[in-house]
Amino acid sequence: MYGVHPPNNSGEADGGATAEVIRTYQTWKGSNIFFLGGRFIFGPDIRSIFLSLFLIIAPAIVFCVFVARKLLDKFNHHLGILVMVIAIVFTIYVVTLLLVTSGRDPGIIPRNTHPPEPEIIDQSPEVGSQTPQLRLPRFKEVMVNGFTVKVKYCDTCMLYRPPRCSHCSICDNCVQRFDHHCPWVGQCIGLRNYRFFFMFVSSATLLCIYVFAFCWVYVIKIKNSEEKSIWGALIKTPASIALIIYTFICVWFVGGLTVFHLYLISTNQSTYENFRYRYDQTVNPHNRGIIENFKDVFWRSIPPSKNDFRAIVVRESESRSRSSGGGFVNSNAEKTLSDIEMRERKDNGLGQVDQYDETGHGEGRSDLRGSHPRRSSWGRRSGNWELQSDVASVASGLGDSNRIVGGSSGSLGGSRGGQLTGQSRQ
Repeated sequence: MYGVHPPNNSGEADGGATAEVIRTYQTWKGSNIFFLGGRFIFGPDIRSIFLSLFLIIAPAIVFCVFVARKLLDKFNHHLGILVMVIAIVFTIYVVTLLLVTSGRDPGIIPRNTHPPEPEIIDQSPEVGSQTPQLRLPRFKEVMVNGFTVKVKYCDTCMLYRPPRCSHCSICDNCVQRFDHHCPWVGQCIGLRNYRFFFMFVSSATLLCIYVFAFCWVYVIKIKNSEEKSIWGALIKTPASIALIIYTFICVWFVGGLTVFHLYLISTNQSTYENFRYRYDQTVNPHNRGIIENFKDVFWRSIPPSKNDFRAIVVRESESRSRSSGGGFVNSNAEKTLSDIEMRERKDNGLGQVDQYDETGHGEGRSDLRGSHPRRSSWGRRSGNWELQSDVASVASGLGDSNRIVGGSSGSLGGSRGGQLTGQSRQ
């Protein structure tokens, strides 16, 4: 299991800095966990998959041992064997769908290494500034099926999210056609695994119905063969009682999800859009009719992943300073600048969060990480970002300011020590 694998040094660069040859999944900035050298990608809550596997496999074993095996003698023409074979094959099918849903890229959009170029020029320079500043707009408008849709800039991934894309606060990734983060599969549900997720939920519903039905068949067989009441027959097979209760409870959960997602597919909505935008009150720009909506989910080819997690990349040692616009900016400079900007925002009353962020799936939380090293070089004011050159100019003066402060404190200490020595002599 890999989160971020410790890389191996492959050589040395100029100036004594080592260069590391590693794979993409070893430097992944999201919260995902990788298996088999980056071939499988899971969410950070991968442990929940084992609980889901237990809830599927354990009842299936109980059914095969205590119910299906007893039905071998109750049916003629080898129909009893068919009951057990169908149960085993169906269980393997459901488990496979669970692993496929959980272990594949849901549609993660790769992060940018730097923010996009600003397109708006602010002609009103700020106090103390002689040149106009470039501003990066918070939102952009795009056309979707003839409707104008706003897309938002993601501070974490440093990109404008495509339509129907959202940033998952659990996996810390922007996901195409984000539906929700499912704790039962331990993965985001998005463009590339939504089909398998629906097949998993609907197949689990059918498996519950199958086990529930044949448990009652076995109870009725006992009732007829031993001429007992229905309660007397149930007492003879406690395993059937447990499975009937268990599958009855589960079918309301997975069956309800199946019905709900059938509604979402027929209207071409995601769970996130349904709870946030309420398309029953407004026009859904993605709805193309029931037939086309179902084709979009089940017959359209799944696009390839935008990430090659096993690609080989070269990364310089983290001990080496990062270059920014011809100067070097260390982490202390970034944190100092971030603290200054946070105080300025509090003093100016500009620290309010946009209502758009508070209603999003983790968007507000991801946008408020003021000390994030990737965003600390972009001072956001009133929803805009300044250019990174301002960071370099501030950082370049930190060394001088530190020396001045150190020298002044030293001189004060020396003068005070001299005064105390003179007084003691007197």
